[in-house]
Amino acid sequence: MVLIAGGTGLASAELYDPNAGTFTATGSMTVARMCHTATLLPGGKMLIVGGDSGSGRLATAELFDPNAGTFTAAGSMTVARWGHTAALLSNGRVLIAGGGGTGNAVLASTELYDPGAGTFGAAGDMAAARAWHTSILLADGKVLIAGGGYSSAELYDPVAGTFTATGSMSVARTVPTATLLANGKVLVAGGYYPLDVMYSRETETLASAELFDPLAGTFTATGSMTVPRHDHTATLLLDGTVLIAGGGGVSDDPLTSAEQYQ
Repeated sequence: MVLIAGGTGLASAELYDPNAGTFTATGSMTVARMCHTATLLPGGKMLIVGGDSGSGRLATAELFDPNAGTFTAAGSMTVARWGHTAALLSNGRVLIAGGGGTGNAVLASTELYDPGAGTFGAAGDMAAARAWHTSILLADGKVLIAGGGYSSAELYDPVAGTFTATGSMSVARTVPTATLLANGKVLVAGGYYPLDVMYSRETETLASAELFDPLAGTFTATGSMTVPRHDHTATLLLDGTVLIAGGGGVSDDPLTSAEQYQ
């Protein structure tokens, strides 16, 4: 099943059954949210964190129980965030990084959610304040954090609890996608070149893509998408290819097209 929850002014949620090809309503969140994160925890529950209610940024979190079809409050982060990222670590904790805070603030702070204790705690600051960036768990257990108004990237080491700079992308990217490939490299695709990160004012929507090599700590150019995209999706398929779909194109025109990276 796939959980689809929230959106502009919405607290409602529904489940998609890929076997039946159907959508069915499920319980609603405790509050309307947009630009939040949803992370599948090892026990099968879904952690929903932060976002914006339409009246302001949210620090609250909740858990979706697929067996009961219900959402329950799950404490609050140390600060309100939207446009942040959430990465499930190998130890079962969730790293929540950056995002936009109250007003026009862009956050460098991060925190960890401990599902055993059900608590959030500060986890240090990134090297740069980032919003609408991307983060992804690597095969070695570290987390790659990239973009969000910058070309720079950094690595979070959950053992040492530290953030360290790594190689930079060829261009600053906001709302790109990052996909861990079978060979351990990460495909970073599209996004936009930012003029104003917090309010998504772009100067150029990007078709370019690049590969991050964790062993070398470098990004290298790879083939470009057939059209520029931002706010799209990228899904690793069973055959090892990546399905890239939708998003906003040039002038923010919504796209129905899709393509595959091989």
